[in-house]
Amino acid sequence: MLAYGQTDSLRYVVRGTVRDASGGKPLAYVSVTLPGTHFATVTNQDGSFVIKSDIPPRFVSFSLLGYKVLTVPADRDQMMRVSMNRGEFTLDPAQIISGDPLTILREAIYKISENCPSEPELFECFYRETAQKRGRFIYVSEAVTKMYKTSFRNLFGRDRTAVEKSRLLTSPRRSDTLAVKVIGGPTQAVDLDLVKSRAMILNETDLEDYMLEMMDPIMLDDRRQIVIKLTPTLVSDFAQQHGVVYIDQETMSFTRIEMSLDMSNPDKATRVMLVKKPADIRFRPREMSLLLNYKREDGKSRLSYVRTVFRFNCGTRRQLWNADYTAIAEMVVTNRFNGVDAVPIDRLESFRSNESLADKTQVYADPDFWKGYNIIEPTESLEHALGHLRKEE
Repeated sequence: MLAYGQTDSLRYVVRGTVRDASGGKPLAYVSVTLPGTHFATVTNQDGSFVIKSDIPPRFVSFSLLGYKVLTVPADRDQMMRVSMNRGEFTLDPAQIISGDPLTILREAIYKISENCPSEPELFECFYRETAQKRGRFIYVSEAVTKMYKTSFRNLFGRDRTAVEKSRLLTSPRRSDTLAVKVIGGPTQAVDLDLVKSRAMILNETDLEDYMLEMMDPIMLDDRRQIVIKLTPTLVSDFAQQHGVVYIDQETMSFTRIEMSLDMSNPDKATRVMLVKKPADIRFRPREMSLLLNYKREDGKSRLSYVRTVFRFNCGTRRQLWNADYTAIAEMVVTNRFNGVDAVPIDRLESFRSNESLADKTQVYADPDFWKGYNIIEPTESLEHALGHLRKEE
């Protein structure tokens, strides 16, 4: 049986950058995998990646919405420079995607139990959250987490997350301290897995509150995707979500979900976004968005990447100053365990939604802190910001 956390064996490392073949721009959030293993990561906003394995990798595979899947020989001796081509979407008249979007969504929901794992699984993940004030980083926290998911046929299973290893770095300036908490955290891979929970748009009751529109199809992982736009029609006491869902045309499995909170009523949006704040702080919401990516492997679809973005403005009631803040959290599944290796997470060990990662982290010091783990490579801007924050401590 595999002892979870024994990752020192990940001594084979492949690094590189991914760019658009035609324009040369860096490609962010590209899924990077090692075929024949469960190891995975994503590129950062600079298009850079690093991926590790316990065996010498032979190939590296890259996939991104709207691009052709690319698989190339792994090169561990130097930085790989990868160029991806946009996928050409052509359909003959017999393949034109049509039909009622509500019927299509209902079929995809009905097929969730067929398209998703029927047995419990344990995942290793990398999680990062950052906060910026007027574009300047003031907080960075990272963690290796483990996530236990029960069968998708069990809607009331005890899905849990635990923090395996974490660290943080914060600005020491008192003016950068902001006692505002928005929803999110390491449990978002459980809380926001809409396919597993069937929350918000993926249940019969909520679907009735949306206008559904078929959009132009697109390619993902060299497979045709049905794209459906959801626009809220219900006048509610709560802020509504706008959404776009991507469904594999052949398997009818969900591959991507994009959600954004309606900001037309700031009070309603605030009630969704804000957990707590000091009484003298004014909170003005600007954006709350969610991206979920699902990847198909071994005939089953699983959550592979989550990103949330919060933008808001804060200022004191007694003073005239205010500042714009951006908080981004992202999580990527880096490894997967099945069978006897899928050990449930004990309740006492699990991380709770009302807990803060900052309360459980170590100082940002050891340069080899993530040795033996797959992570999302820091961007150049983040590395630069971390250098400044370290000097300020």
